[in-house]
Amino acid sequence: MSSARNMIALKSILHKEVHRFMRIWVQTLVPPAITISLYFVIFGSLIGARIGTMDGFDYMSFIVPGLIMMSVITNSYSNVASSFFSAKWQRNVEEMLVAPVPNWVIVAGYVGGGMTRGILVGCIVTFISLFFTDIQVHNAWVIIVTVALTSATFALGGLINAIFAGSFDDISIIPTFVLTPLTYLGGVFYSISLLPEFWQGVSKVNPIVYMVNAFRYGFIGVSDVDLTVAFAVLGVFIVSLFTIAMMLITKGIGLRS
Repeated sequence: MSSARNMIALKSILHKEVHRFMRIWVQTLVPPAITISLYFVIFGSLIGARIGTMDGFDYMSFIVPGLIMMSVITNSYSNVASSFFSAKWQRNVEEMLVAPVPNWVIVAGYVGGGMTRGILVGCIVTFISLFFTDIQVHNAWVIIVTVALTSATFALGGLINAIFAGSFDDISIIPTFVLTPLTYLGGVFYSISLLPEFWQGVSKVNPIVYMVNAFRYGFIGVSDVDLTVAFAVLGVFIVSLFTIAMMLITKGIGLRS
């Protein structure tokens, strides 16, 4: 009985989250597609023609997986951060906390909504990339597993950001000063093998390097990091962030006034 009740609650939260961003799809799905299209035109078609090849592939084919992953990361994160903070600001979260459902259902519902938006935007960007280059698939399972784990990781990160945020302005601090620099320095536009040895070591501290390279391996079979290490990093981050999110919600930190 309780498992059926939990499943109904999970489906309800997930449906609410998906309906929320689909209702305003012009604001949630179209802008990322336009932004990434500009990256394709500027970095791929214009600059890429001058760069030539990267790791034996033309520059456009090399950066496409990174750009797809970048859109998945930003949208998974921002969807949960904005949605959960809005629920907290409107005091809807308090109603969920007193409902007879475990906290993991709340976390899973919001994270599922963020993953859905991130993966949907990733699919849209992938479709757009077909107008600029031929997409090849080296290992479909690596692509699927990497995008699922990455979107879950950043959806959890967005949830934690929303829990600690005291105002709508606080939601933009982490994406602006942490997420964006890490993404641009995560090997989206270049191979870290081009860097001096010291900076290669520094780059490997950036978790996004592992996500982008694992995803790139799924498409073109090339990666600057070991695939096993990449999945291990993703696993550690998901377990750690889920544990933190559960602890914060259970203790009501940033939620109860």
